[in-house]
Amino acid sequence: MKRLFFYRFSCVFLTLVFFSCETDYLDRPPEDQLDAEFFFNTPKDLEVATNDFYTMLSGHNVYTEDEDSDNIVPLIAADRVRGSRIIPTNRGSGGWSWGRLRDINYFLENYDKVDDEAAKRHYSGVARFFRAYFYFQKVKSFGDVPWHNKVLNAGDEDLYKSRDPRELVMDSVLADINYAVNNIPDKKELNKITKSTALLLKARIALYEGTLRKYHGIGGYEKFLNESISASEELMNAGKYTLYASGGPGAAYRNLFSRNNQDEVETILAQDFDREKATHNLGYLMTAPTQGAWGLPKDLVNSYLNKNGTRFTDLPNYDTMGYYEEMQNRDPRLTQSTAGPNFVVNGESAAEPVTLAGTTTGYRVIKGLPSKDQWSGAYFDLIIFRYAEALLIYAEAKAELGTITQADLDKSINVLRDRVAMPHLKLAAANSNPDQYLENLYPNVAQGQNKGVILEIRRERRIELFNEGLRWDDLMRWKEGQKIEQPMLGIYFSGLGSYDFNNDGIADVYLHNGDASGAPSSVTSLINIQQRPLTNGTSGNLNPFSYGGSFDENKDYYYPLPLEDLALNPNLTQNPNW
Repeated sequence: MKRLFFYRFSCVFLTLVFFSCETDYLDRPPEDQLDAEFFFNTPKDLEVATNDFYTMLSGHNVYTEDEDSDNIVPLIAADRVRGSRIIPTNRGSGGWSWGRLRDINYFLENYDKVDDEAAKRHYSGVARFFRAYFYFQKVKSFGDVPWHNKVLNAGDEDLYKSRDPRELVMDSVLADINYAVNNIPDKKELNKITKSTALLLKARIALYEGTLRKYHGIGGYEKFLNESISASEELMNAGKYTLYASGGPGAAYRNLFSRNNQDEVETILAQDFDREKATHNLGYLMTAPTQGAWGLPKDLVNSYLNKNGTRFTDLPNYDTMGYYEEMQNRDPRLTQSTAGPNFVVNGESAAEPVTLAGTTTGYRVIKGLPSKDQWSGAYFDLIIFRYAEALLIYAEAKAELGTITQADLDKSINVLRDRVAMPHLKLAAANSNPDQYLENLYPNVAQGQNKGVILEIRRERRIELFNEGLRWDDLMRWKEGQKIEQPMLGIYFSGLGSYDFNNDGIADVYLHNGDASGAPSSVTSLINIQQRPLTNGTSGNLNPFSYGGSFDENKDYYYPLPLEDLALNPNLTQNPNW
C-alpha cells in the first residue's frame, strides 16, 4: 500500500494541539499548558504533530510556480511578471502570515516532555527543518523580518518588535537547518523528511543567500557559499542517491517526472498521490486550452545546446529556423520538456496530432505530463526534492566562490549531461569564450575569470530544473529581475500559409489572417494572426505577451507588507519604494 505524504487531520483534532487551523497567532488563546500536558506524551504524539507541518511544502506548486516567471508563458501573466503587484490591506495577507511559525514554536516548547531521546532528536529536527523552511520563504519574500523562536501570547512585547537584521535571521536559519541535519535519522524515506532532505534544503538556502549577497552587494556571501558547498558535497559523497536512468538518454529525464510512482533512486522527497485517495489537477492545467495553455519561451528553447555540445545560437539562422529544423540534433532534454515532432503521450502508441491550441508559444510543456487518463484528475507522484539539484548547487557555489575545477564539473554538471549523452562542459573552453547569447540574458553576471562557466551552469540549471518552481528565485538572487522585461516569444513563422511540423510531407499548421478557407484538409492547427499576433505582422515569432513584463529594480525584489500589519505594529516599516 502506498504511503500518504500529507496526512490529513480534522481541524477539531488539531485544536487540541494548535488551537486553530486558520486563526492568526495574535488571536490565539494563551492557555497552552494543559493541552501540552494532555498531548505530548509519546513518540507517536510527536510524529502526529510534525506530520501537519508537511502541508507547508510546495506540493503541486512546484509544477506551477514557473508560470509566474520567464520560464513559462501562460494565458494570463502573473502580477509579479506584469509589474502589477499592489500593497495588500488585510493583516496576514500577501504572504505576511505567521500562524505556522507559532505551531512550530509551540511544538519545540513542548516536545521535550516525551521520554524517548531518539524520538525527541528526530522530531525536534523535523520541526527545526520546517522553521528553517518557513523563515527561508519569509526572507526571500520580504528581506529583513522579525525572528521569533518562542510562542507569542497576548501581551508579549515581542508581538510588536521591529524587523531583525538579515544577518541574525539567516544565521538562525542556518543553525536550525544544521540541527536538522545532525538529528534527523540518516535513512531513505521517500515521503518523509530525512537527513538527505535537510542537507539539500541547507544547500539550497545557503546558495540562495550566498549568491544574493554577492549580486546585491551585501557582505558575507563567502560563508554561505561555503556552507552550500559543504552540504551539497556531503549529500553527493554519501552515495545514497544517483540519477534516474530508466529509458536511456532519449527518455529517462521525461520518465522521471511523468511516471505514476516515484522511487528512491534520484527522488529524495515526493508527495504521494493515489487514484482512490488523493489526486491533483496538473494534468488538466497542462492540457486544457482555456486554463494554463503553458508555452516555453523562445529564449529558453534557444538555450538548449546542439547534440554535439555546440551552441544552437551560434548557428547563423537560429532565430529564423522553422520548428522541425530547430528540434533536430539538440540536447535530448528539449524534446523531453516540450512536445517535439511526432510527440507520443505516455501510455499511447501513436503520435499526437500537431496542436498549438493548448500552448501560448507553440512550445507545449510536456515535462510531468501524465497519461491521458489523468488529464482530468492526476495521481502521479510529485517530486519535491531531488538529487540533481545538489549537483547544480555544488557547481554554482564553487564557480561563484572562484574555486571550481574541471574535477568539480566532472562530478556535478557532467553527471547530468551523461544522463542524456551530452558532451561534457569544459572549464577552460567555457571561460575562454563566454556565450554572448547568455550574457545578453544575464547582463549582471560576475565579470571575473569564471564568467563563462557561471553562464554555462546557469544554462544547465535552467534546462535541468525547468518547471520545478525555482526560476523566479534564481532571477531574484542573481539580481536579474529585468530579465522579465525581455520578450517572451514563441515559434517562428516565415509568413502566412501551410507548415509541416513533423516533416512527413503533410501540412499540420496553417497561418491565416482571418480567412482559413485555403487550409489543406490535413491541417490540425489553425492560427489566426488577428488573435495570435506575430512580431512582424504576417511573419515572425508568436507574440502571446505583447505588452511585455515589467520589473522595477528599486522595489520588485521584495514583496510589500500589508497595511493593517503596519498600522498594528508601528515598529514595522514598509519595504523600500512600496
